[in-house]
Amino acid sequence: MFQLSRMKVVNRMEDNNETEETTNKNSHIRMKKFTFVMLIFLLVFSTAGITLIALGLGDEKAVNVVVPERKNFTKLYQAYDELEKKYFEDLNQDELVNGAINGMLNALEDPYSDYMTKEEASQFSESISSSFQGIGAEIQELNGNIVVVSPIKGSPAEKAGIRPKDKIIMVDEENIQGMSANEAVLLIRGKKGTKVALQIQRGEKEELIDVTITRDEIPINTVYAEMLENGVAKIQITSFSSHTDKDLEAALKEMEDKGMKSLIIDVRQNPGGLLDQAINISNLFVPKGKLLFQVAYKDGSKEEFPASGGQKIDVPTVMLIDRGSASASEILAAAFKESANIQLVGEKSFGKGTVQTTKDFKDGSNIKYTMAKWLTPNGNWIHEKGIEPDFAVALPAYAELSYIDPDKEFKKDSVANEVKSAKEMLKVLGFDPGTVDTHYDEKTVEAVKEFQQTVKLEPNGILQGESTAALMEKIREKILKDDPQVKKAIELLTKGK
Repeated sequence: MFQLSRMKVVNRMEDNNETEETTNKNSHIRMKKFTFVMLIFLLVFSTAGITLIALGLGDEKAVNVVVPERKNFTKLYQAYDELEKKYFEDLNQDELVNGAINGMLNALEDPYSDYMTKEEASQFSESISSSFQGIGAEIQELNGNIVVVSPIKGSPAEKAGIRPKDKIIMVDEENIQGMSANEAVLLIRGKKGTKVALQIQRGEKEELIDVTITRDEIPINTVYAEMLENGVAKIQITSFSSHTDKDLEAALKEMEDKGMKSLIIDVRQNPGGLLDQAINISNLFVPKGKLLFQVAYKDGSKEEFPASGGQKIDVPTVMLIDRGSASASEILAAAFKESANIQLVGEKSFGKGTVQTTKDFKDGSNIKYTMAKWLTPNGNWIHEKGIEPDFAVALPAYAELSYIDPDKEFKKDSVANEVKSAKEMLKVLGFDPGTVDTHYDEKTVEAVKEFQQTVKLEPNGILQGESTAALMEKIREKILKDDPQVKKAIELLTKGK
């Protein structure tokens, strides 16, 4: 907006110059301008010469010429000079400059503002535009902790049971508390097939959960469509990447060809992504002229973003949200709820109500910082509050069961918290493991043998490796099959039909 205003001013100046060149009188004016410009040039040149002389007379006089322009940085220069002169080892200037910039961003105490080195900036770009190798979890730094925003659908992190709001305390026995999100990402990511050991704190529990995850290729496929019963189509959007809007349009066309009568848009566990993608998708559902969202700036001004025209999706629609739905997902959810009368089902969303931008530097590094806050169409700021669903529906309790490390062996007389989780899983799947406690007794052995037979594994009664992975996969399948949030959405869409 401000660039456009400056362009108008420049155009006016250019128009005036063109007018001046049409008469002799204006030729006289142009000669005066030339003389004036030359005088300015000579003045600037003379000043530059004085500066060069001052620089040649010594460091102190050079500092006296430059520093007064930014007096608030005098202490920073003094600290650097002191270290450069007296620190007992040689200094790496680049590292000191990077550290100073990083310190400025950290002083904001904003988990969404960060300095990224060239390597970290490259990792960030990968995560929104292509595939990458890692565990597949969106994280952020919050109050000194590395917190999971959401695991990516089908990723090793999701399969390992990583959940929104989990705190990652250790990575391969290194404590990452106090690190930035970018520093933590560099430790967690790695080559496909390698393993990373995490220690997770879930909720307020003091006991940490050990999770070993095998890294894999994480493709940024962000749209998944399927046809359910009674002509209800379900489309899950897992993040907002550079091609999500086009993929969604293709998925909608596919569902229409299959006889779609109503639609579920699922943004559960969607940590957000590119703002323009959320805008493009909102435009498919919100009537022309109605607000999608608003942006509130530092100076108190607000900018409104109304829906544009074009083709609209006109079938009855419901959206699914949960505590992993963040940022761009919440922009979409708020637009659906307040401007398109689309009902929300599930759990309260994450609560991220700020907008970030980046400033790139020549060396490939950049700073990402919060430049505004966004408001819902009705003017609500959902930051750290989230969006409440119209119908609150929780997942079953067994969806919260703790991860069991496949690398660990559990057999008769083992005692561990993972044994209790295994017993609860077996019971949910219809097997009888005996008393649900931490003791791996004879009843547990028999239940594991029975389970192993059903999944065509050697019935040895030992829970390890393939048996553990199969047990957790069956629980995941049951969660998807019994999904009460999807069932509620179907109920709303087919009510009275």
